[in-house]
Amino acid sequence: MSRSIEYSTIVFDLGDVLFRWSPETKTSISSRTLRAIISSPTWFNYERGRLSEGDCYAAVGKEFSLEPEEIKKAFQQARDSLVANHDLIDLIRELKAESRGRLRVFAMSNISLPDWEVLRTKPADWSIFDQVFTSGAAGERKPNLGFFRSVTEKADLDPRHTIFVDDKLENVLSARSLGFHGIVFDNPVPVKRALRNLVGDPVTRGREFLEQNAGKLLSVTDSSEKREAVILEENFAQLLILEATNDRTLVNLVEHDRTWNFFHGGKGKLTTDQFPFDLDTTSLGLTVFNRNKEVANSVMDEMLQYVDKDGIIQTYFDHRRPRFDPVVCVNALSLFYTYGRGAELHRTLLWVHDVLLNRAYLDGTRYYQTAECFLFFVSRLLSSTGDADLHALLKPLLRERIQERIGADGDALALAMRILVCDSIGIRDDVDFRALLPLQCEDGGWEISWIYKYGSSGIRIGNRGLTTSLAINAVEAMKQSPTHLHWSPSPTSTVVEQPPSPTKRHSSVITGLRPRSGSFKASFQRFWHVGKSRKAAEI
Repeated sequence: MSRSIEYSTIVFDLGDVLFRWSPETKTSISSRTLRAIISSPTWFNYERGRLSEGDCYAAVGKEFSLEPEEIKKAFQQARDSLVANHDLIDLIRELKAESRGRLRVFAMSNISLPDWEVLRTKPADWSIFDQVFTSGAAGERKPNLGFFRSVTEKADLDPRHTIFVDDKLENVLSARSLGFHGIVFDNPVPVKRALRNLVGDPVTRGREFLEQNAGKLLSVTDSSEKREAVILEENFAQLLILEATNDRTLVNLVEHDRTWNFFHGGKGKLTTDQFPFDLDTTSLGLTVFNRNKEVANSVMDEMLQYVDKDGIIQTYFDHRRPRFDPVVCVNALSLFYTYGRGAELHRTLLWVHDVLLNRAYLDGTRYYQTAECFLFFVSRLLSSTGDADLHALLKPLLRERIQERIGADGDALALAMRILVCDSIGIRDDVDFRALLPLQCEDGGWEISWIYKYGSSGIRIGNRGLTTSLAINAVEAMKQSPTHLHWSPSPTSTVVEQPPSPTKRHSSVITGLRPRSGSFKASFQRFWHVGKSRKAAEI
């Protein structure tokens, strides 16, 4: 498992979690009164096995001025309404099967012995439980700690490796106080997602998502009330996915021998029909595919024709579109340093340094959505070369700036990038790691995140395949990172939480990538090409 805690046990409540029921009956007793009865001390004693069914109904009748026989009819109808939550039961069965015998599942319910005898006859797959613990048999009920301690002892479980699911917050609180990982069951969708994320291996699930969607990991724009999301066939995200995974079968891109276009075929969407070739995608394409030095030098000679009077390299191979962006500059620098020509963009480098020094990137850039994009690409630049002067100029400052970002709000891609940057300079980012894991979806992929945007309209572009690829590498980095590298989080407040089938690798792609078993600092060698998140754009 790729997390600090492995969960080997789940304890579920029954009523209102694995079984639904209705307090509405055809008797004179209202649903409100019925709920008041089951919240009374008399009923609690009944659930503890201290009263017989008849004695309970008689006592409750006196307390609520009701006929015991009417109470009996109401609860009989309530029992008849019990229906199993088959979706959740199916998930439990699936999780147990995937664990290959490692996952144990128990039920722990506040229920009297007579009611338990009725419930156990209801159609449901009771085989999913290793054992069912009832308050009637234990003589204790939730949220009393004694019931939890009894279950812990009899089931021989370790609370630190056990998940507890209940619809009552007070029960979950008691469980948490004893070391359980507590989940309040208020909505089945996030609960099912949380269970998958806590029990399943995030790396395996993420890779399965990528493989199941191979060739279809396309980018998409955001949507608004006036505009639907648009699917984009573009090369940049595909190159990043390829670099992050080293698996050519996953991506759908149009290769170019020299300069590259962001869009497939150069046909723009939501922008100019004939979109110009750009230096950003070109820098990424030449490094990912490791073109020969003669071709690379020829392209870099052409790129130098697009440097403005301030010495800053531009975005497009089009003098009619004078645009510049610090991330594009960083990606061009990565290309030039890769081929030993970094000194030719010295003034561009100095500007990148100023952007980093003065935190000019905090609100993103013209083409890139987040601060993490800039920091991530700077770390890739450093990983592309051993140039001592470059490292002396940028690395100490990058360390300071990324530490400032730990614990800041961010989507899955921003969190993954933050973790990877930290890892590349020897910082273990547990805070953002804990925030990243719950963002994995039930299908194994991570939520879509926005990496770049159109410069003129601000329309954002994201790609689940890219987010998932970098999230997988972030999880692997944390798995391989020594725990003693942990740094204290920044003062920013943070709220945390609420084997794949083998594929044929493209051997000619991405030189310098670290094997999956290597340290993640070395792994950045495989990312440093990830360079251009600025999506389409402009006018």
